[in-house]
Amino acid sequence: MEDSDSHIQTYPGQPDHEKWMEFAIELGARQMPFTPPNPWVGCVLVAKSGEVFFGNTQPPGGKHAEIVALDAAGVKADGSVMYVTLEPCAHYGRTPPCTQAIIEAGVKKVFMALPDPDKKVYGSGIKELRAASIDCQIGLCAKKAAEILLPYLKQRVTGRPFVVLKLAATSDGYIAAPDYSSKWITGEEARKDAHRLRAESGAVAVGANTLRHDDPELTVRLVDGKDPLRIVLGKADSDSKAQPLLEWTSGPEELLDYLGEMNILQLLVEGGSKAAGAFHTKGLVDKYVIYFAPALLGNGNGVPMISGSDVEQIAQIWRGRFHAVTKVGEDIRVDIVPMTFDAMLTGFSQLK
Repeated sequence: MEDSDSHIQTYPGQPDHEKWMEFAIELGARQMPFTPPNPWVGCVLVAKSGEVFFGNTQPPGGKHAEIVALDAAGVKADGSVMYVTLEPCAHYGRTPPCTQAIIEAGVKKVFMALPDPDKKVYGSGIKELRAASIDCQIGLCAKKAAEILLPYLKQRVTGRPFVVLKLAATSDGYIAAPDYSSKWITGEEARKDAHRLRAESGAVAVGANTLRHDDPELTVRLVDGKDPLRIVLGKADSDSKAQPLLEWTSGPEELLDYLGEMNILQLLVEGGSKAAGAFHTKGLVDKYVIYFAPALLGNGNGVPMISGSDVEQIAQIWRGRFHAVTKVGEDIRVDIVPMTFDAMLTGFSQLK
């Protein structure tokens, strides 16, 4: 097979539906740092000739994934099969409706992983395509697509952003020495990966103590992407490197409601210990990302990862599950999700 930026040359034959949808999901995932508040969608178009054309959603104001793929295919879109990770839009926004372009191009069948829960889209794209006698199949690789799109889906369904709590710790569980110094516990590769999390998040929040002791910039410098909205949980000095900042003095639930109304899809909480505890103890964290360094503080007076819990017995401890464990440079990234994560993922993947 021959690859290019716009199409793949294959041989005619029975399409491998899951393969092409998984490729569409991969294409969409690449755009997560660039498309919010729009969803990061991928699209693959298999022409009658066997040629494959593809695209993903461009930054706000740019083309949606379906249009990028259709433009790449040109007249070869006639009679083609489309694989798209989210229901095509049928309304005018910053761009014309994707459904109109799909119909005019002569696409004969559309596989979509998920309906779009946005109230401007939900069901209308499917209805319009079917009214034009285009065969629409919903649910192909739905769970895989839902996991990639979780921040978008959660915000559209619940009104609140997806919350990621990120911490960098020694292997014995401390995020800072007793004097609150913490630069740098982890190595450069882990820090770059954490910047990728920032790029994927519309907002980043830190506690006032962390801001005062570490004086972080909270920008995206090591990877491509947009700087998130910067938030301090408390008050900030006027000369803080992270200025301009949103100073938040109300509770974390109110912050999530506020950010949801601002169309923020994902909030990254970067600590410290008290800030982590404020979200953790209220059950507001959707995913924990912890970078463990091969280092030991060996001092019981270090700053713990999470504070504020009133747990006194082992039977009371919070339990989630390991979602992923990845080596990042000399460090290890551990993704932990709450027990409710799978139910949330299943619920979004079964949207009808």
